[in-house]
Amino acid sequence: MEIRETLATNLRRLRQAAGLSQEELAHRADIDRTYISSIERQQYAASIEVVDRLAKGLGVEASELLQTPPAPDN
Repeated sequence: MEIRETLATNLRRLRQAAGLSQEELAHRADIDRTYISSIERQQYAASIEVVDRLAKGLGVEASELLQTPPAPDN
């Protein structure tokens, strides 16, 4: 899994687990909602500063956004 895909997967999973819309996370992280959408769709690479702001908006460590997610149980 490439880093962009890892970030997109973790961002969407953590955002949904927190019950946040893209718009609410955008407000918390002071980032445009369309930018969050683009990150989740792997259209843009996020800078380390953006990763940090997203993590703070989600209430997690930035490293959580960049860790390879565990393989799903089959």
